[in-house]
Amino acid sequence: MASKNKPDQNFIDEINKCITVLENGGVILYPTDTVWGIGCDATNEDAVNKIYQLKKRANTKTMICLVANDFMLEKHVEKVPEVAFDIIDIADKPTTIVYDNPKNIAKNLIAEDKSLAIRVATDKFCQYLISKFKKPIVSTSANLSGDPTAKSFKEISSDILKGVDYAVNLQRNIQKITPSSIIKLSNDGTVKVIRK
Repeated sequence: MASKNKPDQNFIDEINKCITVLENGGVILYPTDTVWGIGCDATNEDAVNKIYQLKKRANTKTMICLVANDFMLEKHVEKVPEVAFDIIDIADKPTTIVYDNPKNIAKNLIAEDKSLAIRVATDKFCQYLISKFKKPIVSTSANLSGDPTAKSFKEISSDILKGVDYAVNLQRNIQKITPSSIIKLSNDGTVKVIRK
């Protein structure tokens, strides 16, 4: 039996399968700290394009990136406002922050106003996966553009299931219904709540 802190073999196998797919520019379906997400290497433009095509979504609609920790966040944002760390520390639910001037990220993930939504993952699976992959991962809800967000694995459409390279075989019975809060922090000090 796995100890409380050490993940079991099944968990590690799932992480390794995901990393193989991500390293090869593939697309995964995985449980996040909010809802089931479609993900890929956030530094790989071709992989990001696959997600836009799969979701039938215009690539002018940007997606969220997940990072493992503050250090990774700072590697991918020109200047993280100090208040961001306070928000991350006190947030009582997953909180995505939109930052100005992301860097070292796929160009087709960056919005026209040169911003990017990034969340420091709080979910154990996501944290392990991203830490081991050593790069941010895209996270967008597992639904076709315009369709409702799937609240559980069984609600994910067959088009999405067929379109990904790998679907994680963990947490499939857990309802995941809470989208993250979204806050925009501009470099001029403006703070705007986009989604509570």
